[in-house]
Amino acid sequence: MDWDDLRVFLAVARAESLSGAGRVLKCDAATVGRRIARLEEGLGAKLFVKSPQGYALTDAGARLMPHAEQAEQAMAAATEDLGGAAGQLTGQLRIGAPDGCANYLLPQVCAALCDANPGLEIHIVALPRVFNLSRREADMAIGVSPPAAGRLTVQKLSDYHLHLAAHRDYLAAHPPIRSRSDLRGHRMIGYIPDMIFDKELDYLSVTGAETVGLGSNSVSVQMQMVRAGAGLGIVHDFAIPACPGVVKVLADDIALTRSFWLIRHADDRRSDRLNRLAGALADGFRREVARLETQARHDSQG
Repeated sequence: MDWDDLRVFLAVARAESLSGAGRVLKCDAATVGRRIARLEEGLGAKLFVKSPQGYALTDAGARLMPHAEQAEQAMAAATEDLGGAAGQLTGQLRIGAPDGCANYLLPQVCAALCDANPGLEIHIVALPRVFNLSRREADMAIGVSPPAAGRLTVQKLSDYHLHLAAHRDYLAAHPPIRSRSDLRGHRMIGYIPDMIFDKELDYLSVTGAETVGLGSNSVSVQMQMVRAGAGLGIVHDFAIPACPGVVKVLADDIALTRSFWLIRHADDRRSDRLNRLAGALADGFRREVARLETQARHDSQG
């Protein structure tokens, strides 16, 4: 058994299909199938069972999984040790994050990490949903609430703040808003109610509104609606500096605090490389939230 065989095995186990594994490995499904058959023959054990839902691990495959993951971590550590500059982080890191965080925070944080570690390659997977780390959709994920189940490690990254906001052009063209009662008759922007993937994102009731006039499952789309002067919406303070003209409304009355959490697979605690990456990401993340929220306060007061 060699590492390349284990790499193919891990790809199939995580994608649950030959074609999905092939896309990751950049080869066709038939080649992946032959590699798995060769590995099974060499081990004398069936590793997968095919069903209408895809390829599922057998008991033997499940027993092989932790050993294959340990080999993967060892190879990543060896690559970093031999190929990187002393003390620098190298290799590829895939981060899953909700789209607001991915659009307005992670680009700056990840750019700084890559500047400090030229051998590091970071992929940001931005989706408005929870990531499956067991299937290795990402090496680590950022969530808006800590998961209640799974073999995961969780650390709090940072609190963040949200306020009701609108573009100055919208406010100039509509009746003044001095209290919550003045919100009646104004168009509200927010999440599509049946597409909210985490209860921490359900904050429309704070405004007293029962429905949204303009909705999206993407917080970035919502922010662009606000920026276009289409109505009022609850927005992240850290996104305000990226949207000139957007200001807080009733800031002393309508204010929310939420948290970001860094979520990792439990087995990754044994990886010094991933521990260092997580630490560097967390430090940069906290600094960027603080910087942007401070700028948002100044912008709204100006």
